[in-house]
Amino acid sequence: MGEPVTVPLWLFAAIVVFALWSLLDRLLIPSGRWFVRRRLNRLIDRVNQKLAVEIKPFQLTKRQVLIDRLVYDPQVVAAANDHARATNVPREVAMVEVRRYAREIVPTFNAYIYFRFGYSIARAVARFLYRVRLGFADERTLAGVPPNTAVVFVMNHRSNMDYVLVAFLAAERTALSYAVGEWARIWPLQQLIRSMGAYFVRRNSNSPIYRRVLERYVHMATEAGVAQAMYPEGGLSRDGRLREPKLGLFDYMLKSFDPKGTHDIVFVPVALNYDRVLEDRTLLLSGDVPRKRFRTLRGSWHFVLQNLVLVLKGEWRRFGYACVNFGPPVSMREYCRRRGIDFHRLSGEERRRAMGELGAQLMQAVGRVVPVVPVAVMATVFVRHPERALSELELKAEVAPLVAALEARGAHIYVPRGDFDYALSVGLRMLRLRRLVEDRDGLYQARSSELELLRYYSNSIAHLF
Repeated sequence: MGEPVTVPLWLFAAIVVFALWSLLDRLLIPSGRWFVRRRLNRLIDRVNQKLAVEIKPFQLTKRQVLIDRLVYDPQVVAAANDHARATNVPREVAMVEVRRYAREIVPTFNAYIYFRFGYSIARAVARFLYRVRLGFADERTLAGVPPNTAVVFVMNHRSNMDYVLVAFLAAERTALSYAVGEWARIWPLQQLIRSMGAYFVRRNSNSPIYRRVLERYVHMATEAGVAQAMYPEGGLSRDGRLREPKLGLFDYMLKSFDPKGTHDIVFVPVALNYDRVLEDRTLLLSGDVPRKRFRTLRGSWHFVLQNLVLVLKGEWRRFGYACVNFGPPVSMREYCRRRGIDFHRLSGEERRRAMGELGAQLMQAVGRVVPVVPVAVMATVFVRHPERALSELELKAEVAPLVAALEARGAHIYVPRGDFDYALSVGLRMLRLRRLVEDRDGLYQARSSELELLRYYSNSIAHLF
């Protein structure tokens, strides 16, 4: 009984490994998960006390559960059956495609990453590159939003910095779920973006089955009251002007919306403007796609290296002001009541017309709160007088009627330090540093080769006139 038992070394090693794995699996890993989950729940409770729109249970649901709900949604299953019959493939093959789309779309929201990691990075990057300002926020924005309300931020799209800037400024109000284009589906960026609650959208997909999966996910998130952020323009503005809205996501959100039901949808107009858009020259490029991509890549590297040299020399400066305005919210329940519309009962041309009117009204609401920043005002003067050389005094005289016209139309003008003279000096200095304007013995004139870029910045506020 007490005699030792001899076993081969390989068997002993296998027993040790199995014992360690059992210890990890049964004791250490569950304890670690409990500890992490406990800290995460405490963080969520603290954050929810500060947010105007709290984190919804839908966002905290396990991703695999949401994927299964989406895959076996009756409308998605019906679309898969139709797809299988139309393409003459087995139903199982169609369901595999559905699951692939669902896994692509559904995010993995992590409150710790969003508020501790993502928020810190967004704040640091935004403040490093710009003087960030919240110019105007309507007092009614998110104030007293009922629990059964889905808040959707509707924004103009000036730069890829928009994601960072709005996430930073809105973090004290809510946790946003972005609709992100395919540009972000690269490793490891897509894992980070998905953990921040964003969902990916194939903007030009014509697949009926994909569109149904996306529609049902948007419906699920909206019905659960998840705060979302969207860019109706569908892409960056290439000339500085507001673009016509694309109505796909609006349509998905409102397809099952009942104005007499318990859930409301509130659209909040958000407008951004910059003294300098990082991608401005890239956005103005034209030509065939391969050549354009090469010029974009070359321009991006030149921009990075140029600024790196300035940093090393100690001559680097931030890119001026980045300003965000939040407009008055638009309740869909009130909108439908005033107009006598019930979107989930409309179809065909009547529905398209009603959606078009809604999209136009929301983009107009965004346009009304576009911040008027110093560079946009100064660029407008030089675009209107491209041949004239103006002194600083003459520039101020030209700006005065522009500002008066903007104020008369209720535009939101951002005046740094509350000093118009300083604001004009800042705008002029930015244009001079970028060599968009020539300085000839105290007389300033637009460079003819840079007029297109000056128009880009002027166009950002052109609709306000």
